Amino acid sequence: MVTEAWMKRAVLGLAAVGLMFGGVVAAPTSPVQGKIPKLTPLGADFSYGKYKFNRPGINHGAFEWWGHLKDTIATDRHNVYIEVKVHGHGWVRYYGKQRSSVRLHESNWDGAQRYTGKIKLRVCRDRGTLRPDNCAPEQEFAYDWDHV
Repeated sequence: MVTEAWMKRAVLGLAAVGLMFGGVVAAPTSPVQGKIPKLTPLGADFSYGKYKFNRPGINHGAFEWWGHLKDTIATDRHNVYIEVKVHGHGWVRYYGKQRSSVRLHESNWDGAQRYTGKIKLRVCRDRGTLRPDNCAPEQEFAYDWDHV
């Protein structure tokens, strides 16, 4: 006959084993994170930037990023933007707001892949069609998922 005390011990033992294996499984699913350096081309400022490479199956395996984009020359009547390029695709543009600062939080991914591994990012001031835009040097972020 099974006693009540033995049942409690068995349930607690199974719970402990479940927590132990749950921690092992949860560790590899955490995203790879980092900081984006301050980018300041003439007329624009991107600061407090952070990013994470989400693991396969989490948020489309996206490159998720956020930060503050500011138009630093309010009188020039030009807008500012950030462009992000997923490996193998074109640039995607996210505009700021003229004469002010905005907080951005975006995700970029390739729908045909389980995860994103290579990204390029740049911050620019949009000077219209006749003059070239002022852009900070491209920042490249990569993560080798094959050696995780």
